[in-house]
Amino acid sequence: MVPRSRTRNLQVLDTELSADAVEWCPLSQWHNVLACGTYQLVKTPDGVDAQSPMASRVGRLYLYQFHQEGPLCPPLTEIQRIDTPAILDIKWCHVPVLERPLLGMATACGELRLWRLTDSEGRCGLELVSCEEVGPERLALSLDWSTGRGDSTDARVVTSDSAGCVSVLSLGETSLNLLSQWKAHDFEAWISAFSYWDTQLVYSGGDDCKLKGWDLRMGTSCPTFTSKSYDEHVLLWDGRNLRQPLSETPLGGGVWRLKWHPSHEHLLLAACMHNDFHILHCQQTLEGGGGVCPVLASYILHNSLAYGADWSRLSLEGPLPCSSQDGVESAGAAIEVGGHLRIQYESPTASFDTSLEDETGRYIPENEVPLVARTSEASNPIPSSDNPNSLSCLLATCSFYDHMLHVWRWDWTPEETGNTMEEGGQGRAEQNNEGQVTLRTCPGEAAEGEI
Repeated sequence: MVPRSRTRNLQVLDTELSADAVEWCPLSQWHNVLACGTYQLVKTPDGVDAQSPMASRVGRLYLYQFHQEGPLCPPLTEIQRIDTPAILDIKWCHVPVLERPLLGMATACGELRLWRLTDSEGRCGLELVSCEEVGPERLALSLDWSTGRGDSTDARVVTSDSAGCVSVLSLGETSLNLLSQWKAHDFEAWISAFSYWDTQLVYSGGDDCKLKGWDLRMGTSCPTFTSKSYDEHVLLWDGRNLRQPLSETPLGGGVWRLKWHPSHEHLLLAACMHNDFHILHCQQTLEGGGGVCPVLASYILHNSLAYGADWSRLSLEGPLPCSSQDGVESAGAAIEVGGHLRIQYESPTASFDTSLEDETGRYIPENEVPLVARTSEASNPIPSSDNPNSLSCLLATCSFYDHMLHVWRWDWTPEETGNTMEEGGQGRAEQNNEGQVTLRTCPGEAAEGEI
C-alpha cells in the first residue's frame, strides 16, 4: 500500500512577542496543557550593544488548554499569561514533583525559573516556586531534565548559557542547588541535554561548532567526546559507539530544535529556522540500515524563523474536518507544486486567510492551481483511521518574527511492508533508543543575531 501523509492546520494564535519555545505537558492528567515562551529584544539606547547581556529583553509565558469540542470551536484556549524576562527555553519535568507538574524556564537574565502547575476550581495556572541565577551577565539558553525515563529519584537540571558554560543543578522540594559548572564551549552554548539512559552523561553544543559529551563521574576538565559540524544536517548517533554518526540527513535552513515522538520511537520532528518544520522517519537508520532519513511530512505555513516544536501525547478522536490550510505530502518525496501558500495575518485577532503565489510572488487564482498540485491532493486522500497502522498526531509549532503559534494535525498511514510503527518506544526529547542521540547543527543563527 502506498504511504499517505497529510498535515492540517487547526488554529493560529498571535503571541504578540516573538515565539521561540512550545511544550506540551507530558503528564497524563495534563496532556491537554500547552506552554509557550516568547522573547523580545527591546530597542537599545545609543551606546549599548544589542548583543550584550545588559541589553533589555522581555518575554511572556503563555498557558493554553486544548479541547476537542467540534469543528466550529477553536481547540486552544488561553488560560494564563505571565510577563517575565525573555524566555530562551522551557521544559516540563517528565515526572510529577510533589504530585504536580513542574515547568523549567531558561531566561535572558541568566536565571532558571521553576513553575508549578496548579488547579483551582477546575482551572489550571502556573505559580513561581524557584528562581536560581546560573551566573552574572549571561543568558541562560537551554535546559533539560534528567527524568526522561520517568525516574523521579535524584531529579536534576542541566542548563547552558551565553558564556559557553554548562551547569548541573539538583532539585529540592522548593529550590535548585548548583552541583557543578564548567566552561564547555568557546562561544555561546546553545544546547545541553542529559543522556536519559545514564544521567551521569551530559551532551552540549555551541557556536564553536562542536558537540561534546561529558561524564560527570570523571570530572569536567575534558570532554569524553567531541564532534564538529555546522552544515545544516541532522546527525543520528549511537551513544555506545561515537566514532561516527549512524546517518546524516540534510534539511537546510539551520536545524534549531529536534523532538522524538513520545511513543513512536522512529519519528523525529525538526524545526529548521529558515526551512520550516519536518517529520523524519528514522527506522531504517536506527535498525542499522544507515542512509538518509526520509521526510514524511513538512509543515510550511509559518512565515518566519521556525523555532519551537513539540508533539502532544493527546489521543485524537476521529478525523477532523479539512481546513483551507491543508497540506499533502507523500513519504520520502516532496510534492512539486508550482506555487506556495502564504498565510496573511491580521493581529491581534490572529484571523488569517491564504493565497497561492508563484516564485515571483504573483497571485495565482484558485481555479488556476497547477495541475500537479491537484493531482497530488487527489492521489493522497486523508489516511483512513480504519487502518490499524494509521497514526494521527497533534503538534504545536511557533515562529519568531511573526510571533505566531500554530496547532496542527498530522495523519499518516505507513507502507504495509513489515515496517509498521512500534508502539511503546521510550524516546523523548533529543534521544530515543538506548544511547542514541541526535545533533542539531547550525545553531548560531538564532534570531539572526538578536538573541
